[in-house]
Amino acid sequence: MMTISADQIEANAESVLLELRKGERVGVTFGEEKAVQAYLVPGDLLPRNKEPRKLGGLKGKVTVTFADDFKMTTEEFLGL
Repeated sequence: MMTISADQIEANAESVLLELRKGERVGVTFGEEKAVQAYLVPGDLLPRNKEPRKLGGLKGKVTVTFADDFKMTTEEFLGL
């Protein structure tokens, strides 16, 4: 497994991508101790949802209430 420091990823992007293309993980180190903080993994190793997520999964399980003095329109709240 290749390891690379966080500040060197951009300068060595091609070699990192080549390792990933070969199916290898790449460890990303950070800080003075140079311990691996994260892993880059090839995309085909990531779990994929086989069917799209359905909306409304929490319907009937959660409620949202607003204070009586809440002063924001629905459009403002939704960012419309």
